[in-house]
Amino acid sequence: MTISTEELEAIRDSVRALCAKFPGEYWRDKDRDRAYPIEFVNAMTEAGFLAALIPEEFGGSGLGLKAACAILEETHKSGCNAGAIHAQMYTMGTVLKHGSPEQKKQWLPKIASGEIRLQAFGVTEPTSGSDTLALQTTAVKQGDHYVVNGQKIWTSRAEYSDFMVLLARTTPKDKVAKKGDGLSVFMLDMREALKAGLTIRPIRTMMNHATTEVFFDNVKVPAANLIGEEGKGFRYILDGMNAERTLIAAECLGDAQWFIKKAVDYSNDRKVFGNPIGKNQGIQFPIARAYAQYKAASLMVYAAAEKDDAGEKMAEEANIGKMLASEAAWAAAEICIQVHGGFAFAEEFDIERKFRETRLYQVAPISTNLILAYIGQNILGLPRSY
Repeated sequence: MTISTEELEAIRDSVRALCAKFPGEYWRDKDRDRAYPIEFVNAMTEAGFLAALIPEEFGGSGLGLKAACAILEETHKSGCNAGAIHAQMYTMGTVLKHGSPEQKKQWLPKIASGEIRLQAFGVTEPTSGSDTLALQTTAVKQGDHYVVNGQKIWTSRAEYSDFMVLLARTTPKDKVAKKGDGLSVFMLDMREALKAGLTIRPIRTMMNHATTEVFFDNVKVPAANLIGEEGKGFRYILDGMNAERTLIAAECLGDAQWFIKKAVDYSNDRKVFGNPIGKNQGIQFPIARAYAQYKAASLMVYAAAEKDDAGEKMAEEANIGKMLASEAAWAAAEICIQVHGGFAFAEEFDIERKFRETRLYQVAPISTNLILAYIGQNILGLPRSY
């Protein structure tokens, strides 16, 4: 799947125009109240951006990961936050790649139109963290349904999602031949589950990310909602995780550009001792270095997207791209604060909000240390550390 430079630029222009309707004041109000940006979500849905990866036959745009990355990068470059929307792009990929024809017909058109909001991803647990194979939430088959018991944490947007892509253990860990077996993926209708056994508890965090912990107490899921083969869910989730890392990396690229522009503009305007502060190498060089980091990261992120669009494996590029992009955004954020001095901490400049938001991606959706472990062990052939 290829997309021309002109088509990509047209997408960026459209995203930029939409984001202009949601200026800093909008995000400051949402951040202050820890409110969900429903107006922004609806606008992005109506514009078709959240259906970018859904094939045209199911009501989507039929675009690839490269176009999706451009959408999220431009969103963050414009000063907005895609945290409320990005999950729909990578979670529905599980249905798209591994769902049955009937499941695709049932869910994808409604996801594309916005009738169904798929923003929740139930994987991480309090005791397992990034060790997904150690998760303990169970799904036991009983006739024509499964009964789910357990807990998930850091399940963002659960309060505002109709469905959740849920990973649960269907075979006890000590009964599987391979450690990656025994986990299954389900499309959980949260609207029904909330009526019987599902509890959502919000977690207040340093950024407005609508994250929660979710408890399952004998929650029933129809067997028809099992995606793919029972016990093979871990490999399905891995597919989505590489797309997730690439999409989040694209957001980081947008953040880096936002911070750099903010720093450059202020450094040209702000005068101290009769000269613009951007004339000083102590200001100029860190901004230039952050820009170089962003440009290098961009090459790797879009290399990952291009590989995925071509049907090639992109795990190496996805992981490295996510690490480099998150570090570029953080470097840009640091110098942006240093340049602005005390003004950086004032709400009205939006820097402190964006600073908190971009810090998340040193940790999520995968920590830098785990990426380094992946590179060391899976690419360089060093001994496994875990």
